[in-house]
Amino acid sequence: MTHPSEPAGLPEDEQARRRAGLMSGAGAYLLWGLLPLYFTALAPADSLEVLAHRIVWCTLFCLVLLACTGGFSQLRAALTDRRVFLTLSLAAVLVCANWLVFLIGVQTGNVVEVSLGYYINPLLSILLGVIVLRERLRPLQWTAIGIAAAAVLVIAVGYGAVPWFGLAVAVSFAAYGLVKNKVGAKVGALSGLTVESIVLTPFAAGWIGWTYLAGTATFTGEGTGHLVLMLLLGPATALPLLLFGSATRRIPLSWVGMLQYVTPTMQFLTGVLLLGEHMDPARWAGFGLIWAACLVLVADMVRSSRRR
Repeated sequence: MTHPSEPAGLPEDEQARRRAGLMSGAGAYLLWGLLPLYFTALAPADSLEVLAHRIVWCTLFCLVLLACTGGFSQLRAALTDRRVFLTLSLAAVLVCANWLVFLIGVQTGNVVEVSLGYYINPLLSILLGVIVLRERLRPLQWTAIGIAAAAVLVIAVGYGAVPWFGLAVAVSFAAYGLVKNKVGAKVGALSGLTVESIVLTPFAAGWIGWTYLAGTATFTGEGTGHLVLMLLLGPATALPLLLFGSATRRIPLSWVGMLQYVTPTMQFLTGVLLLGEHMDPARWAGFGLIWAACLVLVADMVRSSRRR
């Protein structure tokens, strides 16, 4: 399989590598796109209980994977390197905030607004690169950011409220990506996720214990199906991230950039078609602008890739 932005006549092994990367990337974004339905099925567990179990079971799942792949030496190196550990600890706080906002958004019937955040996120990441990393933007990137800002303004004015869930999701995940960029290739995806989960696990375990003391725990009180769904929070968290890491090593960044819009599109359709969230004219206008911004950004990525 070749891509219009890539040279023709790639070797067969490279084509196979890219096919595998494309499948991994698509799998990651499809799994992320299904999360709103998954989290909705976890009722009556509240957002904090789901978050706590997500952290604990993700940690255990990652440790099992490390044991199977012999990756404990990388984990040990990350835990003993003070700078790396502190950076990953900050990343853990940011991703925890992102997960919590996402969960609250889903459980309060704001899936459409959450999807807005993931549409905005790539644009916000680019803007953070300018502010923090002193990167220079191309004209089309500035255009996309301007259109996205107009979209948020249209939604806020027409809807009568700032889309806080969407903005919080976008800011927390963009900041998480920026912090992870500081670690770079020093830590593998699995080891990095394990460290982040380990940092959060004592707090998560403490909250789970509190739910039992307070009599609000649902983990063992809502039947076998609920218990299994809660246990599967570990794989549901780790697998998309690992598939994403596999994809980024095998396919061009422009392909990843286009694939990332699969997730918010699935979330948007889930909110509107399956969960019946209301879309007034202002929201449609705002999302129309967001989609236009995404198209401009994708066009810029393809154009830049072809030039390279």
